[in-house]
Amino acid sequence: MLDLAIIGGGPAGLSAGLYATRGGLKEVVMFEKGMPGGQITSSSELENYPGVAEVKSGFDFMIPWQEQCFRFGLKHEMKEVKRVERKDKHFVVIFNDDSSVEAKSVIVATGGSPKRSGINGEDTYWGKGVSSCATCDGFFYKNKEVAVLGGGDTALEESIHLAKICSKVTLIHRRNEFRASPVTVERLKKESKIEVLTPYEITEICGDNSGVNGLKIKNLENGNQSELSIAGIFVLIGYNINNSVLQQTDGSMLCEVNQYGNAKVNLKMETNVPGLFIAGDLREDSPKQVVCAASDGAIAALSVLEYIEHTK
Repeated sequence: MLDLAIIGGGPAGLSAGLYATRGGLKEVVMFEKGMPGGQITSSSELENYPGVAEVKSGFDFMIPWQEQCFRFGLKHEMKEVKRVERKDKHFVVIFNDDSSVEAKSVIVATGGSPKRSGINGEDTYWGKGVSSCATCDGFFYKNKEVAVLGGGDTALEESIHLAKICSKVTLIHRRNEFRASPVTVERLKKESKIEVLTPYEITEICGDNSGVNGLKIKNLENGNQSELSIAGIFVLIGYNINNSVLQQTDGSMLCEVNQYGNAKVNLKMETNVPGLFIAGDLREDSPKQVVCAASDGAIAALSVLEYIEHTK
């Protein structure tokens, strides 16, 4: 039986593996269907991780993490986890081929991913002017014009954030009404550098070898089409939570989750199920930043060490 099963190989999972093995656990395995690294490996530039002054691609940034974590005995198996179940006082990790392994404790760090719009040009320029995180990438557009697609709280809040960095922000939403809270809408209206286009849709994201340079947009009331010159666009239309491993055969969830499917945890990353911990973007109120995911993983691992010691 494993001391700890870690599901997910991004910054949260790797940090958890590092702290768990360095803390003395012998049987620790991280399960990830592909190579470790996580969502950040698709980022073209990362410059806001404390202590790393050099601007690196997400892929290059994550390479030394693997070497460091495996040095202390963390094992990695390329297996896709279907489900985690509670059995007596331990857990059963069930894989897609229906094989399984038992573990005394589990850290789930499967994260999530931004929803994509499917607009023509989005995939072509993803990471080259198309982003889903203003906190991560907004600084690259200092004193430049950008656009934001979306109508929820995140889209409006990120637009307000970008207005403090960029020369102009154009917020594009296909409906006249926003889904965001009234307070956030009022804050948006006070920002002089934000122009709101509703009801509009983006028909194409345009660019060249240097990246995004414009948008083709359409007014949904009169059908008029026009073009918008921008340096970047932030697609903020929602987030997919990878919580399927928590779903049980009867449709219930292994631990308590909120209305969006994020796991509820305390400051120790503990769920309401003893021995089950959640780290990274899967947890409720995650900031969705690499440094925060790494912190979550470390906290979860330290909590596992305490849990195992108390349940001997």
